[in-house]
Amino acid sequence: MEVEVAYARPDKQQIVPLVVPPGSTALEAVKLSGITDIFPEIDLETVDMGVFGKVIKKPDDHVLREGDRVELYRPLKIDPKQARLNRAKKKS
Repeated sequence: MEVEVAYARPDKQQIVPLVVPPGSTALEAVKLSGITDIFPEIDLETVDMGVFGKVIKKPDDHVLREGDRVELYRPLKIDPKQARLNRAKKKS
């Protein structure tokens, strides 16, 4: 079954296509992809994951389907509401 694992930083992005056995979970696919060799800062215990933009609460239980793209999310540097407030203050 073909899936992809994706991660992006401002300076570098990577999508790793791979073939996993049917019934594989999102966490298993991430481990098999080797993406932590490319981005050693990824901590698989704490990183948020999703499939096509929808967050997965339990990546070790989420069974993948053919063609899924598992995405690893970086933590936000600033709360989106606070960022909007800051931009609004700059305009006035």
